[in-house]
Amino acid sequence: MASNQINETGTIVRDARTRYATAQREENGARGAFDAELQRTGRAPRSEVSVSRAAAPADVAELLGADGEVVVRAREMFDGDRLVQLATTYIPVDVAEAAGIEQVDTGVGGIISRMKEAGYDQGDAATEEVSLRPATADEAARLGLTEGSDVLTINHVGSTADGRIVEVTQHVLGKGWTLQYAVPLA
Repeated sequence: MASNQINETGTIVRDARTRYATAQREENGARGAFDAELQRTGRAPRSEVSVSRAAAPADVAELLGADGEVVVRAREMFDGDRLVQLATTYIPVDVAEAAGIEQVDTGVGGIISRMKEAGYDQGDAATEEVSLRPATADEAARLGLTEGSDVLTINHVGSTADGRIVEVTQHVLGKGWTLQYAVPLA
């Protein structure tokens, strides 16, 4: 089952049930879930990526157990020329070094595939917390919104089977997103 769809009005339906599956992330040589999803719908995905080392925000540092520098992958993600998402990923330095993900192009499947190859498999599930908040002035300007407009945010936390958190990604979504999840009822 395809993870994302884009309807006739350009709304991106982000289906979190399958988007991180290896086969989905790596389909047709895609560089990760976003790239694969937009390619699958016939769109033109593009990401502008910067990679650096810096201190993580306090809440992220606490999750990662990091008291110093982490690797920061900041991305502007486009559907053609339309910026649709800002995503900043924070990774412990030892994980990033082992996985070789401090360069802009992390290869087929993106950082999750490189982490898996390095022994930091995120397994079957990640945790995502979704919230609504006003856009910062910078986010509003970059996403083409009026200052103070609401944005959806997704705080994605990926951990290994033994419980080590190996990535925290903070997504800020522009206009035109629908999020789809499944929950167990058993």
